[in-house]
Amino acid sequence: MRIGKTHKLKAARTTDNGCYLIDDQGTEVLLPNIYVNESLKLGDEIAVFVYLDNEERPIATTIKPLIELDSFAFLEVKDVNRAGAFMDMGLVKQLLVPYSEQPVKMEVGEWYVVFCLLDEQTDRLIASAMIEDFIFTEGIDFEVGDEVDVLFYKKSDLGMNAIVNNQFQGLVFHSDIHQKIAIGEKQKAFVKKIRPDGKIDLTLTPQGYRNIIDQSTQSVLEQLKREDGYFKYTDKSDPEEIRNKFGMSKKAFKKALGNLYKKKIIRLDKDGTYLTHI
Repeated sequence: MRIGKTHKLKAARTTDNGCYLIDDQGTEVLLPNIYVNESLKLGDEIAVFVYLDNEERPIATTIKPLIELDSFAFLEVKDVNRAGAFMDMGLVKQLLVPYSEQPVKMEVGEWYVVFCLLDEQTDRLIASAMIEDFIFTEGIDFEVGDEVDVLFYKKSDLGMNAIVNNQFQGLVFHSDIHQKIAIGEKQKAFVKKIRPDGKIDLTLTPQGYRNIIDQSTQSVLEQLKREDGYFKYTDKSDPEEIRNKFGMSKKAFKKALGNLYKKKIIRLDKDGTYLTHI
């Protein structure tokens, strides 16, 4: 039974303090009364998160934490003292980030991307903001075009760095960003290239002309419908205005308009674009 992980355990016996749960190896952990549902019966299986309480005793909870062992998350600092920064992990107990694991001194009320690990000396869960120390550069089994889950954690001169599938390092270049992206944001992305150094170039839209056109066309059409069949934007509009309004490049926008025009869904006039068919 690993500290910091969610387990499926069986209800083994009850006490005044709660219900003791057991794993396949016979290890027990207490689920306090506050988390025991009246419908729970001995022999039932239940999913619980196991951690050390404030007295360093293993304890179970049915509350889903904001972060688990060996994973990344975007968390808020709730307190700072001599030991380090304490982050809200969704439980009564907070998650310590020692000063040695802070590349920049953390402040109360601020949010940071961190990795959860087990302190080898104390067996307590701690967190680290040294993100690159916990990202793999080997064992990548993606192919170009694959959809992946990303968590953005740092801006750079090249673009936005992301954690890919909770394991690898990815980058979306500025030239491929046509929408606002914030640190800590999670979304889907697509593999554009896998570099020899084990880093992954990403794009936020599917690769290939057909996918880009279909996605952009649908987005433009939906925007027209939301604005009652008219907006002022045309293929002559300023690229920055298009990027801010539609979250896409002018090139993708022009192709979307062309696709809709060929299907006679829109009419292009000097003062804007009109919807002719819904």
